[in-house]
Amino acid sequence: MQSKLLIALFAVMALTACQKAQEAAAPAMEQAKDAAGAAADNATQAVDNAAHAAGDAAAAAGDAVTDAAANAAQGAADAAAHGADKMQEMADKAKDAASH
Repeated sequence: MQSKLLIALFAVMALTACQKAQEAAAPAMEQAKDAAGAAADNATQAVDNAAHAAGDAAAAAGDAVTDAAANAAQGAADAAAHGADKMQEMADKAKDAASH
């Protein structure tokens, strides 16, 4: 009978110890959940920021390419106009030479 009483007492003590351990761990578990949620939020924000930065960089690169193309086209147009002026000069000289 004494051994059954000791076993029952030991079981009650073990159960009480488990309950106390759960109660003690509850705040830590709650903090861990909060920290995990905050980390997920921060990661999501970082991904959003990276996406915005990539979009801004692509837009800036597009602007630079557009500017470079416009400058190249202007340079080609200027060169063509200069060439046309030179050809007109030569034609005028040829015309003058032919008329004398």
